[in-house]
Order: sequence, then C-alpha cells, then structure tokens
Amino acid sequence: MDTLPVHPTLTDLSKVFSDAGFHLYLVGGAVRDAFLGKDATDWDVATEATPQEVMKIFRHVIPTGIAHGTVTIPYRGHHIECTTFRTEEGYADGRHPDSIAYAGAIEDDLSRRDFTMNAIAVSLPDGKVVDPFFGRKAIHDRVIVTVGKPELRFAEDGLRPLRAVRFSAQLNFSIDSETLRAIPGALPVTAKVAHERIRDELVKLLESTRPSVGLRFMESSGLLNLIMPELSRCRGVDQKGRHAYDVLDHLYASCDYAPRENIPVRIAALFHDVGKPLVRICDDDGSYTFYNHEEESARIAERIMTRLRFPLKTAKTVTHLIRQHMFHYETSWTDAAVRRFIVRVGEESLNDIFDLRMADASGIIGKTLYPPELYELRERIDAVIAQAHAFGLKDLAVNGSDLSNNGIPKGPLIGIILAELLDAVLEDPTLNTKSKLLDISAAIYANRVHSDQ
Repeated sequence: MDTLPVHPTLTDLSKVFSDAGFHLYLVGGAVRDAFLGKDATDWDVATEATPQEVMKIFRHVIPTGIAHGTVTIPYRGHHIECTTFRTEEGYADGRHPDSIAYAGAIEDDLSRRDFTMNAIAVSLPDGKVVDPFFGRKAIHDRVIVTVGKPELRFAEDGLRPLRAVRFSAQLNFSIDSETLRAIPGALPVTAKVAHERIRDELVKLLESTRPSVGLRFMESSGLLNLIMPELSRCRGVDQKGRHAYDVLDHLYASCDYAPRENIPVRIAALFHDVGKPLVRICDDDGSYTFYNHEEESARIAERIMTRLRFPLKTAKTVTHLIRQHMFHYETSWTDAAVRRFIVRVGEESLNDIFDLRMADASGIIGKTLYPPELYELRERIDAVIAQAHAFGLKDLAVNGSDLSNNGIPKGPLIGIILAELLDAVLEDPTLNTKSKLLDISAAIYANRVHSDQ
C-alpha cells in the first residue's frame, strides 16, 4: 500500500501549510493504527516549519513544547500536535535529549523515533507513504523492532523498553529478538525514569486485552524485577491443590480475567496474592498454607503503589479489595451475616469485590469461571439491599445528638454506643426505630456506668 486515505480535516489543514510554503505529514500512532485497520482521530503531524512560523500561520496555537519544536494547533474540534522535523543528540538523564536540531527532511525526523512501526509518515494531502525503516513490514509481521540499533535507542530513553512491552500487550505483538536482548543492558537507564512515567506505562499495559503478554516480557527482560521485585519473588512459589499455576502465573492469569475497563480491580488482581511467598508454610502432608496472605499482600501492594506514585484514592481502593478478597460464603449464612458482609466490604465496593473474586477463581484454572456460591451470595445481597436496611451509622434512626439529648454525655462513648446500635440493627433490622434505639442506648449506657462503679 503506497498511499493511505486522508481525512478531509487533514486535507484542509495541509492546504493551510502548503499555502504558506511548507510540507505537512501525518506521523505517529495514527499512521500505525491505519495499517492495523483502526480509525484514529488523535493526530500528530510533522513539518519543516518552525514553531514560530506555525504560530504566524494560525490565529491560535498552544505552545505545548516549543523547546522541543512542538506546538498544538486547535483545528475544527481537534487538538493536533505539530512538531518541526528534528534530530536529537545526548541523553544525559536517560529520558530527554540534551539538544535538538531542526532538520530539512521527514526521513531525518523519522530516524529519531523509537520503533519502526512508529516511524512511518503519510504525506498530506496526497496520502503517499514514507517508510524508510520498513515499519509496514513490522506491522504485517506483528513484531516490535527498534529504529536502528536497539542498544542505542534504549540508551537514549529509558522509557522505551517499557513502551516496547506495553505495545506488545496493547497490540498483541511479539518483540524482535535483538530488541528484547537489548533491554537488560538498558535497565540502569530505565532506573532513571520518573516513577510517574513508569506508572503511566504500566497502567496502559494493564488496559490492554491481555496484560500478561507484556508482563511476561517484563519478567523475561528484567524489567519486572527492576520495577516490581515483589512480584518477581512469586515465581516458582507453588500452591498445589486446585491451582494449575505457581503464584506469579496465577496473578498474570487473574489480571487477564479482571474487567479491562476497571483498572483498580485489574491492579488488585495482579497484587492480590503478592504476599504469599512471605507467609507460605508447608504442612506435614506436603500441602501449603498461606494464612493472612491477604493482609501481607495489601501491605506490599500499598508499598508498590506508593513507590510508583499512584493516586492515594486508587491505592486505597486496591488495598481494600485485596484485604477483603478472602471471604468464604456458605449457604448457612444468616441474613444478618450477609448484612455484616455488606458493611465490611462496603456497598460501593460490592461489584468490585465480586469481579476480583471471579478473576481470582478464573486465574486458578485458566478459564472463565463464576463459582455458584458467588452467584448465590450476590442474589442474597441484592435481596437484602432491596429491603432498605441500615448498612452504616448514617442509616441509623438516631445520631449522636439524639443520644446526647437522651442523657448520654458527649464524648467517645457516643461513638462506641452508635457502633453497638448498628451491630444490633444488622442482627435485627426491626430495631431501627428512634424509640427502640434510644431505649437500647440508654440500657447500654446504664450498663457501662454500672460496670465502671
């Protein structure tokens, strides 16, 4: 394919540049996606015009990265990133070029890019393809190959090895053997990259259909041990019983089975057993136990997420799910037990905890599984919630002021009594009336006063 169809908006944009005496090319992910048969309207373009010249052509331009030759052009509802042809030299920080120089040809600009699949340009408006590094072949072969020597590309930017494994997961591509062999030698450069940038690549990987593809490349290349050594320690930790995999392969599989659109659950699935190597005990019969592994896993997950600068809210959600994932439902549970489960997990977290448990169960045997006991518990929870019972202090028919007005002194004791009232209501929802709760609270207070004398 020597030409690609050009969107009318890009045709009109290129006319503005040609009228000013400049060439314009579509570059980057939109071109790659076009060869993959995907539509893309997130466009990047390249031109020989300098940022200052671009700003003279258009009435409004956002100076997003003038130091690196980049501006953003708001045009017909799109924000189009426009970069001047450039070459780069020196990468002392392992991430950014020490200097750039504007170039006169698109081929020079493409030569600085990371992978051949990202080093294809489309001339605008005629749609002619410029492919000096055989990026179309790499896309056809579904393989990730660096532009030039991988050792040089990775030495320039320590994020590129992570981008390679992330693209492998997103696109379900393999990684060229020479490219993959170069990653271990680049680990010291990757170690210089800001934790926030590493986190962003990891999240993009986890958003792919099968994160395990990229995670396995991370493991084999040494990236996993560099970034999340706690996960690496799960390799070879056998579990026996129903488990078809060791702990690490189980975590990979669980992550794949977790909902793609719910990143906190996917992270929880990846980390939910990460504490098992530290708590594993071999019993006399040769079987393994992992008592309280959920607590150890939550602590480790929190440490990893803090290190990678995840938002506090996300880390809190993930660690809560990990701590709660080891519940054991039985048909003999009373309705009160179901209500206490809802309170412990939190009504807002119920969908997530069931998604996590389904991913966990599926990751044990490597196929989609929804255990019947989970289905039964879900039905019972829905039935209990439909009855509009109290599941938190805010749902009680009384509050702290009511107790204070009923003769209980203000202070910590009011909070203690409210917690006891909630426990009573969880056991018997008919108690949740103001008169009954005031009577119960008065009795609790009298009993405490009497016992303290």
